[in-house]
Amino acid sequence: MHTRTEQNGLMVFDFDFNSEIPKYQQLINAVNVALANNTISSGDPLPSVNAICKDYNLSRDTVFKAYTILKDNGVVEAVPNKGYFVAQTTRKVLLVLDTFKAYKEVLYHAFVNNLPKNIIVDVQFHHYNISNFKTILNNSKGKYFKYVVMTFNHKEVPSILAEIENNNLLLIDWGVHSKASNNFVFQDFGKSFFEALEDAIALFRKYKKLVFVYPTFTKHPTESLSYFKKFCELHEFKYNVVTDAEAFVVSKGKAYISVSDRILGAFLEQCRNKNFEPGKDVGFLSYNETPMKPFIYKGISVVSTDFKAMGAQAASFVTSNKPLQKYIQTTLTLRESL
Repeated sequence: MHTRTEQNGLMVFDFDFNSEIPKYQQLINAVNVALANNTISSGDPLPSVNAICKDYNLSRDTVFKAYTILKDNGVVEAVPNKGYFVAQTTRKVLLVLDTFKAYKEVLYHAFVNNLPKNIIVDVQFHHYNISNFKTILNNSKGKYFKYVVMTFNHKEVPSILAEIENNNLLLIDWGVHSKASNNFVFQDFGKSFFEALEDAIALFRKYKKLVFVYPTFTKHPTESLSYFKKFCELHEFKYNVVTDAEAFVVSKGKAYISVSDRILGAFLEQCRNKNFEPGKDVGFLSYNETPMKPFIYKGISVVSTDFKAMGAQAASFVTSNKPLQKYIQTTLTLRESL
């Protein structure tokens, strides 16, 4: 459903009477979309309940329910004896992340710190569960000014996202299921990761073998695994891939790459028990920078996208109302562990 404003300043609604979406929800969605597109702005009057009932043959209960929900969500305010107006105060944004981890916290703080004070952010986590994902997005329809969503690889994700107005939706982190028309801020798990590995060639040469620890419990895109193999074969490194976390054993003379901080902990514990010195006897390259990795041991080398930049870019989408399609480069940060 859409709205338009005629020359006399009145809002005109286009209801779809054949849609499965309830009429009250269509009205809510229309007001939120109009706000997102700057068709209406703070202080603008909305049509009266009586006017909408008369013009669109809707029941008073339907219109009143829509306006009550909009009022409860802080989108509109009711002025006694005058009617309903677009609220002067806040707009709400929904941020949907996969899980809570240290590097996601960096993204979150960069996102909220780059938003004006009148924008409130609600954060929810889907934990790679399609039922959670569906519930979060379905329950949020029409309630938010903008939607910033971290997706995952499941066949039902595209149909769920299709229910959100494309201009108000930003996909972040991973490009799975994205379309050419989507707004996005993604990291590159392939070519950019490959180039970061090439920056560490001289250090990798210290070791007789490279081992990518890619445990079965990880949700990390397999694209990185493919580019790791391509890197090793191109530069003639001996390599193997460990998928069983229980079978992970640190051996002298090998360099390890891991997408899991759980594996990093196991690596450091085994080094202590075996008296191996990271960066000399064995090497370690960790995926995803966190605030603590510069200070763990003597510093953990990382290959990572810039989550602070990703959060800031996502905030710019919310505040600018302009299309956004951007990849954040993956880079290498070398420390003592390699």
